[in-house]
Amino acid sequence: MMKHLLILLFAFVLLTAFNNEVQSLFHAPNYFPKPSYDFKKNPLTKEKVLLGRVLFFDPLLSIDGKVSCASCHSPYNAFAHTDHSLSHGIFDSIGNRNAPALFNLAWQHDFMWDGAINHLDVQALAPISHPKEMGENINHLVEKLQSSSRYPSLFFKAFKDSAITGENLLKALAQFQLTLVSNHSKYDEVRQGKNSFSEQENKGYQLFLQNCNACHTEPLFTNEQFECNGLSVDTTLNDFGKNRITHLSVDSLVFKVPSLRNLRYTFPYMHDGRFKKLGQVLNHYTNNIQPHPNLSKELKNGIHLSSDDKADLIAFLMTLNDSSFVFNTHHQFPKEFF
Repeated sequence: MMKHLLILLFAFVLLTAFNNEVQSLFHAPNYFPKPSYDFKKNPLTKEKVLLGRVLFFDPLLSIDGKVSCASCHSPYNAFAHTDHSLSHGIFDSIGNRNAPALFNLAWQHDFMWDGAINHLDVQALAPISHPKEMGENINHLVEKLQSSSRYPSLFFKAFKDSAITGENLLKALAQFQLTLVSNHSKYDEVRQGKNSFSEQENKGYQLFLQNCNACHTEPLFTNEQFECNGLSVDTTLNDFGKNRITHLSVDSLVFKVPSLRNLRYTFPYMHDGRFKKLGQVLNHYTNNIQPHPNLSKELKNGIHLSSDDKADLIAFLMTLNDSSFVFNTHHQFPKEFF
């Protein structure tokens, strides 16, 4: 009996230690929904997260050794990219879409503007192998990492095996990205009773609930769905969204709904980065929605906002900015490894 009790006690101690480590790396407020990501299949550890962070900032992952994940996803822009409307890759290649922000990924079940990837553990393979982004072959990349002076020991610490595999490479990148949780904005302080909206911000919040919340659902400020928002087609890019993947007419001009958190840092906006300012975005929704069979039902009758309404709405949207997330040193370039 005593032996069984000791075994149970030991198991409890290990489980408690594991849960404490996970919580220290990944924490969300109680008003957030349950994450979609199954942490049991890729448990967070400090060693794996650190490995993923080093990999994220390393241009070795690209074929020309000049483009890292952070090249298009800068921590100072909430892991988006503001220098260009479209992503830039190897050999000065220009991509087809604006690089989306990376945060609160544990709640996402589909990735990319068109939902081409359905699991975070394999998502990184898409930009790594894309000819206009990093242009690298996963097997060749593993060879480069294996022959480096840095990575065998980091992989051993993370996975107890210095033999590097593509699977563990992708899992480590996912681990780092899972820790990119943004939940310290003024909006979050209000939800937690630590702050309050100004009169203008509260007016904007009410306008948001009336006009925006159906698609940009709080508290994540996205419904994690795909919608047609009435944008005209860019005839240069000819990007028809999810239709590129499914080839279904119902998916024509349907794109993933992005989060509205951290808008101060993630301009330009839309899948092709066509709008540099929030005022332009609101003008689209009030004046320029293009009719389309797949248009989101919430937009069928348009959105009606006065100039004052737009100012109030933007004031509220600014409460979603999370400067502590953007300037968190745990998310930045790990200079001690380079």
